[in-house]
Amino acid sequence: MEQQETLLQYFEWYLPADSGHWRRAEADAPRLAALGFTGVWLPPAYKGHQGQADVGYGVYDLYDLGEFDQKGSVPTKYGRREEYLAAIKALQRNGVQAYADIVLNHRMGADECEEVCARRSAGGDRSRDASAPAPIVAWTKFTFPGRGGKYSDFQWDWTCFDGVDWDDRQDKTAVYRFEGKNWDSQVDRENGNYDYLMGADLDMSSPKVIDELDRWGRWYLETTGVDGFRLDAVKHISAPYFTHWLQKLRQESGKTLPAVGEYWHKETMALTHYLDQCGQVMRLFDVPLHFRFHHLSSAGGAMDLRELFRGTLAEARPDQAVTFVDNHDTQPGQALQSWVADWCKPLAYASILLRQDGTPCVFYGDLYGIPHDNIQPVKALPRLLLARKYCAHGPQTDYLDDPDMIGWVRQGEDSAMAVVLTDGPGGSKRMCVGAGMSGAVFVDVLGGRDEGILIPENGTADFPVGGGSVAVWVPEDVAQRIERDLGSAFPDSIS
Repeated sequence: MEQQETLLQYFEWYLPADSGHWRRAEADAPRLAALGFTGVWLPPAYKGHQGQADVGYGVYDLYDLGEFDQKGSVPTKYGRREEYLAAIKALQRNGVQAYADIVLNHRMGADECEEVCARRSAGGDRSRDASAPAPIVAWTKFTFPGRGGKYSDFQWDWTCFDGVDWDDRQDKTAVYRFEGKNWDSQVDRENGNYDYLMGADLDMSSPKVIDELDRWGRWYLETTGVDGFRLDAVKHISAPYFTHWLQKLRQESGKTLPAVGEYWHKETMALTHYLDQCGQVMRLFDVPLHFRFHHLSSAGGAMDLRELFRGTLAEARPDQAVTFVDNHDTQPGQALQSWVADWCKPLAYASILLRQDGTPCVFYGDLYGIPHDNIQPVKALPRLLLARKYCAHGPQTDYLDDPDMIGWVRQGEDSAMAVVLTDGPGGSKRMCVGAGMSGAVFVDVLGGRDEGILIPENGTADFPVGGGSVAVWVPEDVAQRIERDLGSAFPDSIS
């Protein structure tokens, strides 16, 4: 039985800044493999402008993986270079691919200012100028004195960027486009042109910028040996760029280098348009499905469950969709906060882990909790992961026929699984697990029912579910195997 792809985002925003995360990842590798994870997305490994306090998205020096005394520390928030490399090797030894978080576009923490002529862009439409050209003082000179030219002697100056959001001369915040530069094309159309996000915005039409990013990509891959990439904020970078970058790295390395892009948009059409623009070189996170879960969790039972998967990337492009429930941007306290309520988490995770469409990505904060906000782990999650590992195989039959209760069945070669979920008062759904399961006893692996269900000769039975919950019915021997795995391998905080 071939193991299905299952990804894990191995961090959340409020991890302690103790430089110990790479060591935790190394120690955790066997457990993650046992749960069925095939790939782990690690947080940005390079030095951010806030040093040891930086989550990793305010990039200062891509070559500093926790090796140089820069921005007030040698290690990053997650640890030192050698610990990062050890974590990657530990994952790979356990059969788990390591995905690197790649953040290119916005640079922060420049070492020096430069005077640049710039135009202020209109607030709601950056394709229009709101001022005549005038000199500003911009933080755009990156010399990396702490690294002293090791690995690369390339230094960034204003000619490498399109614009910034701060004029140090006037102590003023605005979006400034440098004179003689244009915002990159083939980006998201929000704000007229959404090339600019924050910091110093890379000029992706500059040959020297492209050459340096190519050199860095080759160095990073050779140095770390990662297996794939999570690509940050792709809606703000010209679509053909990653086509070039990924194809070049794949050709030079001979590795497949799977990639997942973050294109934050609620409309599936925007995601499929980008996938077509970039030549299908990556998959994208299914943001529309996340918002369906968020709506479900806050609708008070008013959502029509028959619509749960309609209009999502998993429906439109199942092979290119990476499904998720929450992530570091949607967790409480973040700019994109859209947290799925606790009661709804098991329903949402069953929907991404136990269905055939899309590749699921589990969030660290759901597996381990978020102490910063007193959020507990999702208790059902390890059992759902093991149910995916053992039973989510074979053809899928949908029973998406009721606004308050839906279900589906997976039928593998030697097993089957029936899933039923509701945001209403509960009940049962009649579904067929196949005549081959005749005589088998099915039990709810999530423990919602003590009694089992004896499957009759025709393979069809009524599968109950409690109010506002999900039930996952599997053969009794599989449920026992899941319980043995949990009891022997995982502590109480997870099982």
